[in-house]
Order: sequence, then structure tokens, then C-alpha cells
Amino acid sequence: MPKPLEGVRVLDLSHVIAGPLTSFYLAQLGAEVIKVEPPLAGEVLRSMKDGADTDTPTGFAAINAGKQSLALDIRMRQGAELLRALAASADVFIENFRPGVVARHGLDYAAIKAVRPDIVYCSISGFGQQGDWSQRGAYDHVVQALTGMMMMSGEGDDAPPLKVGFPVIDVAVGMLAALSIVASLHRRSREGAGQYIDASMVQASLMLMYPNSCAYLSDGTPTRRVGNRGYTGSPAADTYRCADGWLAVAANTPAQFRQMAAILGIESLCSDARALDLAAFNAPNGFVVPNDRDYVVQCLRAAFAARSAAQLEAALGLAGVPAARVRKLEEFLQEVDATGCVHLPDYRFRQDGREVRTRGIGFACAQDGGPTPAGAPTVGQHSRAVLAGAGLDAGAIDQLERAGVIRAPAAAAEPLVP
Repeated sequence: MPKPLEGVRVLDLSHVIAGPLTSFYLAQLGAEVIKVEPPLAGEVLRSMKDGADTDTPTGFAAINAGKQSLALDIRMRQGAELLRALAASADVFIENFRPGVVARHGLDYAAIKAVRPDIVYCSISGFGQQGDWSQRGAYDHVVQALTGMMMMSGEGDDAPPLKVGFPVIDVAVGMLAALSIVASLHRRSREGAGQYIDASMVQASLMLMYPNSCAYLSDGTPTRRVGNRGYTGSPAADTYRCADGWLAVAANTPAQFRQMAAILGIESLCSDARALDLAAFNAPNGFVVPNDRDYVVQCLRAAFAARSAAQLEAALGLAGVPAARVRKLEEFLQEVDATGCVHLPDYRFRQDGREVRTRGIGFACAQDGGPTPAGAPTVGQHSRAVLAGAGLDAGAIDQLERAGVIRAPAAAAEPLVP
């Protein structure tokens, strides 16, 4: 079954997570992605080997599967010239260097547009391409600190800042960049015009906190540290300690609250004017509004503490009250494998005699053609094939390799086979 981006060619100069995740989406949706990386050791994420003797460790392979590797030194004049020549046949160009770096090598938007006027060119950076902070270095946890995300996590004003436990902004900017590229390709197919995209970690961070940032910008509403409480503010939208673990529950509406109270044996709260705003509670629509939040929370804590999180999860779920026992990631994935409780895609990539397994790309389309089975390339695995396809003969490729412009292992002359 054909994939939606078949026929789209991508030159990807990016490294680490945000940019490679962008092009990973494009590759899994059918685009031909040529990963351009330094000849000596490839991009930096290849070095995170965890002791394995490979240049395609799992962390790297997971977000570079299905791509081709062109090991080329853009700092050398011949390397930059080669890349500009290749850009003439590309549809998309991605880079995530600090603003101004690619321009020094003649690979900025203006230079690439000169050889491919309808190019979709995406620059990914920490702080955007303009402004006083554009030249600052950026890592995920640094941007979490800067944009207020760390001070939205955790409990209480006096508690230390707490970052999200994974590179959430890197992942988000990769998703947003992929979305913007696909939208720009659609526009190009309609109007014939290319596009320049400025995607930044700061923008992605604010998008992740979109309701909160809009509330402040529009109404001056300050952010609050709500810990593990839910967004609605209902006292029963929280995470409670049980006899055998923790349970997150979201009894946001009066109907859900009544069901939860019945299961916990605290039905009297539903008619307790000290606990709840009974007018709001008995209204046709709305959320649960506490009169004395501390009192309600105290009652709930006592009730949850005497019960099993696993049993409550099942009982509340049957009653239509969203609830989940707090799990580690590995617990959840093992449970999905063992029980099929959630239907998830199962993507598997061939990689150096082993298998890299993922649970898809975040969505599944009935007619997307399924996963691309090829794993991540070794450094320069497709250099010869890519350059031969651009018209260079074997002698010219060998000369470029001797000059250090490229890395082109002879054994990797075959093109990538999906």
C-alpha cells in the first residue's frame, strides 16, 4: 500500500532529537530522507552506545530508522557544493544548527532557494532565528526552566523546580516541525510555492502550555503549581495514595463524583454543604466546586488509603469515572503486551542483527501502508548510492573520500530498500 509522502525527497542536516524526529515522521510516512552527517563519526547521538559496539545504538536507531546516510563534511567547500547540487532535486531541507551557522557554508534558505525555488526549508532552533537570544545554546531542560515549565511542575511555591522527566520539548518541536512541513508541502502542491519554516523549542514549549499561556496573555491569570492535580481543579481530579500504590482519578463532573463517592462509601459528601457548593453540584452541567477543599481532600485521602489502587481502577472504570493506577513506563508496556488492553501499532525495525521495537508514531491511519521496516543506517552507508544517483562516477566518489569530504564505505553501495 503506498504511503502518503512517497516521492518526497528530504535532505536532513539535523542532529540529536528534535530535527531527526521531524525527518523520522517524514520517513515513516514514505518520504526519502537523506541524513547528512559528519564523515568521521556521524552525528552525536550515535555515541550514546550504553556499552554496545555499534554506531546505531537503540536511542539513535529509534528516530533514524528508514533513512539513508550521506556522510559529508559541509565545512569543506566541496562538501557544501555537493549538498547544494543535491538540493536541486530535494523537496524539503531541514537543519537545526544555531542561527547563522549554515549561512557560513552557503546552505541557508536563500542559497538553497536559489537552486530549488520551491523548497520547503525548515530551521529548528532553541530560541528562533531572530531576537537577542537567538544565538543562545539550548537544551530541553534549559528551555523548560526558561519558559516556566519547571515551575508549573511540582507542588507548592517553596518546592524546588521540577523538570518533566523526558525531553518533552525536543519531541514536541519535532512533531510541530513535521506538521508544518507537511502543511507546506500541501500548499506547494496547490500553489507551487515553497516555504521557510522557523520552528523553535520556545514556541513548542509555549504550545505545550497553550491553555495556561493564553490565560495569562488574555486575562492576566498567573500559573499555579498544582502537583498531580487535574486541570479542572476538581478536588476529585487528583492522585491519591492507596493501600497498594497510587491512583490518579478524574471525577470532574457531579455525576462522576457521585459514582466515585458510592464506590468509596462516602456518599454523604454529595450532600455536605461544608464540602461542596451544592448549587453548582446539583446544576445540570458543570464541574465539582469545593467549599472547603482541604476538608474534601482529607475525606478522599482517608477513603483511598484504605482501598486497593488496582481494584479501584477497575471499579471506577466500569462506573465511567476516569482512573488509572500509577505505573512505570515499563509496567504499562508489559501490560499492553500481556493483555492487549490497549490496541497500539507495533513497529519493528531490523538493526544490526537485532530488532528495534516501537509502538508507532503516535497515530495510525488505515491506509498509511504500515511501518517502514528498514532500520537506521550506519555512518555513510548510502553515500555512494546518493552521489551516484546525482551523477558522480565511482572515480569522483573515491577522490572525494580520499580528500575527506565524504565517507563512503565500499560495501554500502546498494541503495536503501524499504
